[in-house]
Amino acid sequence: MKKLHNKIFNEEEVPYDIQGKFIKNRDTLSRESKVTVVTPVYNAEKFLGKTINSVINQSLQFKNIEFILVDDRSTDSSRSILWNYAQRYENIVAVFLKENTGSPSTPRNLGIELASSEFICFLDADDWLEEDCLKNLAAILEETGDDYAVGKTIKETSKGSKIVGEHQSCMERRSVSPFSVPDMFHHMGSNAKIMKRQLLIDHGIRFPNMKYAEDKQFYMDVIIHSKTVSTTKHAISYLNRLDENGESLTKQTDVFEKMDTNLKVIDHIKKKNLPIEQEKMVLNRLYEFDFIIQLFDPAHFSESRNKAAYYAKFQEALDSAKDLNYDISENFFYPLSKTIYQLFQQGKYSHIEALVKWNKNEKNKQYIIKGNLPYMVVPFFKGTFKYIRVPMLAIYINEHLSGKRDSLKFKVFGDYTHQVSGLVFRNRKNVNEEYIFDFEIENAGGEISFTAIIPLKAFPSSNFEKFIQFDSFRKLRFVLPEQVKFIQETYSTYIDSPLSMDSKLS
Repeated sequence: MKKLHNKIFNEEEVPYDIQGKFIKNRDTLSRESKVTVVTPVYNAEKFLGKTINSVINQSLQFKNIEFILVDDRSTDSSRSILWNYAQRYENIVAVFLKENTGSPSTPRNLGIELASSEFICFLDADDWLEEDCLKNLAAILEETGDDYAVGKTIKETSKGSKIVGEHQSCMERRSVSPFSVPDMFHHMGSNAKIMKRQLLIDHGIRFPNMKYAEDKQFYMDVIIHSKTVSTTKHAISYLNRLDENGESLTKQTDVFEKMDTNLKVIDHIKKKNLPIEQEKMVLNRLYEFDFIIQLFDPAHFSESRNKAAYYAKFQEALDSAKDLNYDISENFFYPLSKTIYQLFQQGKYSHIEALVKWNKNEKNKQYIIKGNLPYMVVPFFKGTFKYIRVPMLAIYINEHLSGKRDSLKFKVFGDYTHQVSGLVFRNRKNVNEEYIFDFEIENAGGEISFTAIIPLKAFPSSNFEKFIQFDSFRKLRFVLPEQVKFIQETYSTYIDSPLSMDSKLS
């Protein structure tokens, strides 16, 4: 590292090439390195130093990293920050563009073209990496020969932190088909992921020139072309959603423009002619998550005075599915998704509006158990839509302190009762601190129970959320007995699980 004084970037001194770019430390691109990190930069002065330092301080050792940062004609001090870091570190390749391109796609694609390492990953200019990120991910790809690996992403907000996309960090997987990982095509942002650079070259994979969803299409292409992938439980990256980051592109999204780009991604996927089950898995993310959960998000849908525009955009999505040989709602997982889809098909728009608003505001929802299956009760509906089927329901029964353990009893109903894998305690302030407890299974008189013994002294005094984990990564929180009505007596699953703290339900 060179010791130099900071310098203010002088635009007039930059010798741009004929393509309108200048590369500082170009010679670094011919040196041997293990991982290339590509970061597009635009007006990122608030967090850019933290982002760069998180790469410099990697346990992999910075000499093994090729760090390409492409500035898209920033108007703040980002260019000066980049210039000074590139002055100090020879393996920081700072690329300055003469004109703004309007999207992160061009800077990222330029990074791909310039990269020379075996592995490549992408990091946004306001996010940062865990210290062991690149060491862990590179080791996995070297060990397995897989095309792609992903780990835990933690989203940081002013209210705290949460794990994003738990499907990709709930367990250690090695050399599996990407289509064997549930929800694999969710959370397609540029974080916590690494891939072989040769995969991008062989298949011509690049970021499309779109204002939104460019990373979604890119990572879908990467995963589709990956023969095998790995996932790890290790924390890998941090996603910055702090209030002071309110000017980021993510928060300026216009919902209809975003849906237009999602339609382009749907068309892109359909043209691939994937095997039908693979196509269903990819498109389900777009139809259910983007065009139902995101489009009808009450934060903007319920407040809009132009709901007709939402329905018109949803109709465009349904029109795009007309040439598919299956019903797109077959793979919907979330309870409200299929209901909104069916209400729309019947033209019951006022029902959709009432349901979306009620689902957000009603904190004490009621349920019924019928035929051993759980349903959510919508009080203002009649007939078919009054009872909405939910995949799983956990009912808190009671708790009992005995010696050094506090046993919590609850019932579980639904489709995944045999895939309950543990009771999870997760620190609300530090999501990397969590405890997962297995169950001892007992069967007494046809009644199945699960018991976990937890030493009370094992926990520090802290604020933990508690939930049941099922289907590998899905979370299920408790409801109270008074929220549930049994239509008939049915077989139920009992779980005894010791607690180590205040029993107040999360």
